Amino acid sequence: MDSETRALTQQLQHAQCCPQLVLFKACTTSTNDDVRHFAEQGIQTVLVCSTQQTHGRGQRQRQWASPKGNIYLSTLVQTNIPINGKLALEIGLNLLQIPALIPLGLTIKWPNDLYSLQGKWGGILIEPLSTTQAIVGIGINLMNHDEHPHDQAITSLAALGLDLGTCTSEAAIDFIAALYQAILNGVRWFNYGSQNLATRFNHHAAFMHEAVSLEMPSEIIHGTFHGIDSNGCLQILTSEGMQAFYHGRLRKQPTQEWT
Repeated sequence: MDSETRALTQQLQHAQCCPQLVLFKACTTSTNDDVRHFAEQGIQTVLVCSTQQTHGRGQRQRQWASPKGNIYLSTLVQTNIPINGKLALEIGLNLLQIPALIPLGLTIKWPNDLYSLQGKWGGILIEPLSTTQAIVGIGINLMNHDEHPHDQAITSLAALGLDLGTCTSEAAIDFIAALYQAILNGVRWFNYGSQNLATRFNHHAAFMHEAVSLEMPSEIIHGTFHGIDSNGCLQILTSEGMQAFYHGRLRKQPTQEWT
């Protein structure tokens, strides 16, 4: 067992939430694929972390730039109720409650981006394996990597004021343990029925009451973002009135583009 895996295991054991298998890798193709492999072997609880991915992916199989030096982790979760889009929202909300992140005033961009006024600093990917089992993947930018192109504003925890050092430092290992605990807490909230989800999410939602566009497969919707409803459904006020959406790619837009 390498020193990073050992240190992370000790942290999770101390928190009394250590999974069956903990693995910290310097580089991997995809931590989600690693967890899928272990799930197929019958392992029920696993946490895989890496400092680099060569074939990372995001929502709808989009490529996820995964440069060396950030945090990429995936775990296997079991739920008591069928998995739906509220799971990612609950996990995101619990990530923002990590003590080290609270002072930064961070937000969530529906449905799965970890966001701030300066841009995206992380993301969540849920890949269901069954109706009640899923792989949860999280990518966190510890530092900026300007050499990688992006289609939206990108920032990092360091740029936002939280310097954890390298991704294998003691502070980063502590942070990874906190990320794992936040995922478990998010699953608990989901299992409890996501009580008051709309109120809790809208308090931390990026772009609230701002002009946005929603990219759909066949059209682009323009309007004002009004948060989500109790089912996690996106609410956009358009020229045709309030409309609800379960899917799409949300972007902030200047008001004049749709009025």
